[in-house]
Amino acid sequence: MEEIDGQDSVDKSRVLNVRPLRCLVPIFPSAPNFASFPHPQAAAPFVCAPLSGPFPSGFAPFYPFSGSSDSQNMQTPPPFGFSGTIPAPVPINSFRTATNGDTGSSRRSSRGRGPSEPEEDGYNDDAEDSSKVVTTKKKTQKRTRADSIQDINVASSDVDIDGMVDKILESFNLMDFDTFRRADGDKESVGYIRLIYNVLRRKISQIEDSKESTPGVTRRPDLRAGTILMNKGIRTNIRKRIGVVPGVEVGDIFFFRMEMCLIGLHAPIMAGIDYMGLKVSQDEEPVAVSIVSSGGYEDNSEDGDVLIYSGQGGNVYKKGMKITDQKLERGNLALEKSLHRGNEVRVIRGVKDIANLMGKIYVYDGLYKIQESWVDKGKSGCNVFKYKLVRLSGQPEAFTVWKSVQQWKDGSAARVGVILPDLTSGAEPLPVSLVNDVDDEKGPAYFTYCPFLKYSKPVKSTESSTGCSCQGGCLAGNSNCPCIQRNGGYLPYTANGVLVSQKALIHECGSSCKCPPNCKNRVSQNGLKVRLEVFKTKDKGWGLRSWDPIRTGAFICEYAGGVIDISRAEELGGENDDDYIFYATRTNQQGEVMLGVSNETPKVPFPLIVCAKDAGNVARFMNHSCSPNVFWQPVLRENNKECDLHIVFYAIRHIPPMQELTYGYGLVPPDKTYQRKKKCLCGSEKCAGYFF
Repeated sequence: MEEIDGQDSVDKSRVLNVRPLRCLVPIFPSAPNFASFPHPQAAAPFVCAPLSGPFPSGFAPFYPFSGSSDSQNMQTPPPFGFSGTIPAPVPINSFRTATNGDTGSSRRSSRGRGPSEPEEDGYNDDAEDSSKVVTTKKKTQKRTRADSIQDINVASSDVDIDGMVDKILESFNLMDFDTFRRADGDKESVGYIRLIYNVLRRKISQIEDSKESTPGVTRRPDLRAGTILMNKGIRTNIRKRIGVVPGVEVGDIFFFRMEMCLIGLHAPIMAGIDYMGLKVSQDEEPVAVSIVSSGGYEDNSEDGDVLIYSGQGGNVYKKGMKITDQKLERGNLALEKSLHRGNEVRVIRGVKDIANLMGKIYVYDGLYKIQESWVDKGKSGCNVFKYKLVRLSGQPEAFTVWKSVQQWKDGSAARVGVILPDLTSGAEPLPVSLVNDVDDEKGPAYFTYCPFLKYSKPVKSTESSTGCSCQGGCLAGNSNCPCIQRNGGYLPYTANGVLVSQKALIHECGSSCKCPPNCKNRVSQNGLKVRLEVFKTKDKGWGLRSWDPIRTGAFICEYAGGVIDISRAEELGGENDDDYIFYATRTNQQGEVMLGVSNETPKVPFPLIVCAKDAGNVARFMNHSCSPNVFWQPVLRENNKECDLHIVFYAIRHIPPMQELTYGYGLVPPDKTYQRKKKCLCGSEKCAGYFF
């Protein structure tokens, strides 16, 4: 027998305490300026014995075998200026194909870490997935964490994803997005990160939609896009903090947990409790920084200012395992410590997505403080930790707005200031309320509500085109569809009707196509899909907003009215009567953030001018803003005889309920002097002071 530690033999009577490898959790030293997470068992820090020579030529010890990670000299500069440290790491979780009809839901808990607990929030885009997850029933129960890492395949597409990402980054001009803005963001950097993430997610979804689905495979473009950006260091607010997150506003909404992770609002993509370590004398103790409450546990979230939050753990969602008492560890311990320290905790509330019954929308409801905690008996009879959180006063309304809108919809409360319950008189699929809770004005000047565009005379098409023959509707993978070919080989919309990106011109199916009205390439042709409200503003006349949340890229409405020629437009401009005229020939304002992967300018087959003074729809009430949340897009509907051009509005970013909808009116050529310069009252930080 070989000698060990200078001994001639081994005492076989000694029994070593052998534990499974998965039970041993190493603790790595914290990176500078980043708090570490204390291990529940207070184990000693992970230490590697230094390597001993002799070494081959050119070899040098590396961290953690050397003394410090700072001693390593990176030969290749990190991508996107990434510093090389890994602060507040997000664990890689396993996402498995849903069972029992729960489309897109994983088997991981949002607050616990058991291998078979369900994700608190279901996947929000059941038709917009892309990261592939392959599982089998035989291997599911014996799968280890090492196996689960292979579940997410971020390189499964034949398309050059890296090239596409680089193109997106180039279009957003992110060269100035430095290391400091990654550690501590601002409103602009947070907006950029969210915009890039959603553009990339939709592009991946568009690519995957064009492929044939594989049985047993769940696509997750939300996770795949987030993984790509995390690997490139494209994130902000990576330094964990208590309280306000720079660039994130109370009332902001999120359709994906990964969005919150990328901007530093809530780091775990699955766990409901986010916490960090604070140094107390020589030790560290965990404190909670944010929580997500979305119905996965027995929370009481009906009160708009008070939340009764349940702790994590106890095998609540582990199928086949006995439910046990929750333990005062991990997130539960962090919440208890926060109660005694009195620190602020960010609260994100999850609400049902009416457009996707399996999905959730996350509302950042601001800062709360934990007022008390206790142990209660859950429905299973086991002990559950309960925490009462109270919202701090003086913050903008967020979750309470959602509750008010729901009460208006179900009739349990009346909307104050309603003049007309339906301005459209039934012309739209959904009613549009006319509301004034500011003054005594009884409504805008009289006009006829018209939900579509009226051409006074046909406009002959300059290009010959034939409609598609897709009897059941255009399919994303049908390369023979002429409508798909005109859009560059892909459908311009995802399976749930979200525009993938802004383009110079979008080709929708039209009167010459044989596809049905519910075709996926007729998104703008079936009327309103969200509940809108025309309301009186304080200083800008009448405006437009939505009772429903609107996700980025979603269709809002088209600009309806009568098509006029340039001479009539000049006539109205000379009479100072051009407030309801839309010019499709205008260009976007410089620096205006748009939803796209290129800097293409709108391409219109002819100079379309629409007048909505006497007849129009809700679009006539949308005001200008120098920081808009809506953009317009020319859409050409297939017609082999006439040019059927329309102006359609989509959301630039996620828009929460009751936020005014605005778009940039655009710039005019210097020779168009009849279009008057008007004072801008948008109130944006980037306000130019005027618009045309």
